[in-house]
Amino acid sequence: MTATSVLSDRLDSVIEQETEAFVARQPQSRAHASRAQHLAGRVTSSWQITEPQAVWIDHGAGSKIYDVDGFEYSDFHGGYGVALAGHAHPAVVAAVRDRVGRGTHFAQPTEDAIVVADDLADRFDQPLWRFANSGTEATMDAVHLIRAATGRDRILKVEGCYHGHHDSVEVSVLPEADDPIGPPDRPRGVPDNTGIPAAIMDLVTVVPFNDLEAVERALLRHRDEVAGMILEPIMMNAGIIHPVDGYLAGLRDLLHRHGALLVFDEVKTGLTVGPGGVSRLHGVNPDVICLAKAMGGGISTAAVGGSEAVMSLIADGRYEQVGTFNGNPLAMAAARAMLTEVLTPEAYQRLDRLTARMSDGLQDVFDRYAVGWRVVTAGAKGCVSFLPDPIRDFRDFLTLDGRYGHAHWLVQHNRSAFLPPWGKVEQWLLSVQHTDEDIDRFVDNCEHLASQLTAGEA
Repeated sequence: MTATSVLSDRLDSVIEQETEAFVARQPQSRAHASRAQHLAGRVTSSWQITEPQAVWIDHGAGSKIYDVDGFEYSDFHGGYGVALAGHAHPAVVAAVRDRVGRGTHFAQPTEDAIVVADDLADRFDQPLWRFANSGTEATMDAVHLIRAATGRDRILKVEGCYHGHHDSVEVSVLPEADDPIGPPDRPRGVPDNTGIPAAIMDLVTVVPFNDLEAVERALLRHRDEVAGMILEPIMMNAGIIHPVDGYLAGLRDLLHRHGALLVFDEVKTGLTVGPGGVSRLHGVNPDVICLAKAMGGGISTAAVGGSEAVMSLIADGRYEQVGTFNGNPLAMAAARAMLTEVLTPEAYQRLDRLTARMSDGLQDVFDRYAVGWRVVTAGAKGCVSFLPDPIRDFRDFLTLDGRYGHAHWLVQHNRSAFLPPWGKVEQWLLSVQHTDEDIDRFVDNCEHLASQLTAGEA
């Protein structure tokens, strides 16, 4: 019997034991859910409906969060990538407190918006910016922009990439292995939700990640129809999948040869992988870039930046980018503090050091227990890949047994480390307020899981 089969055989019993412990320690969360009769699904987002139950949070401070049952956790969830500053960071608190006392909404610009746009232009080497309120809104504007700029309707998107919940991108986000998703070189578009019109589906062509030849075939098959392509330049909806050498630059050049544009969705990567996102990390500037999540320091905001050629459509009114809360004063105050006071060069050095401690500690565990797992990081984000070989695209990711991620989530939670519940899909996030003790707690918990699955055979 192989080591992999031994691990698999023990997964179910570990999940059963950890689930019992999880439920036993969360009576107040269960009581809150019982009270929430007028919340659809008894939560505020469908992503919060998890097995065995949702965890209700009371407050957060620094690197920690506290649930309604009084338990403290080292927070590696980070609100799906928002809490790069940690919780209640003094600079963000001061900025928001000051702004609240001077008014929080005017539907007119404030000075903070100038500072934020200037900082983003410097970090991401894009000259013009507009603000929105969420990653979904940012990618929606980006898709509208490339269609307006080219006069074309079709877009390309990557199989397994998530870009929010507007119609054009809710296609083949997490197709299951048994879905009719087509041959590897030409995955079939699958709606990711109900209510997506077939007419919209017909305007989206799905391609694999890390495959320039598939993109070129799509461009030739739909010659002069493609407005552009949207993708996460480091794929973040299937663990973490890095682009192969030359992929991003080759993609930009290929699209431009066909009169199409390139959109980087850096809603998740953006500020978390480094001060200028994947764009700076790989030296590839897209035509449009989308930011959100960590940018607002916990306040909902987003941004769309791009070239003069594309963003001039907004500047001269050919495309109306609108929103009552765009550039909201409270959000801009928080974003200014985040960009100018929190995410300093020293902060990124600290994040790099913490990431190295996490990566080295986990890899030592994996090697000692011979479990065949891998740690994959992208700046302050990371994940455990429960597969021995690197994942190149979504089809590779589909071979992963989701029970591993669920067991990992339960083990971490029951031992005071808070992770996103979608262990197969999501990543951990480190904040500028995390400590060595937080990291060591996470590593020790992962060692507990490896020990349980291998009966302690280190």
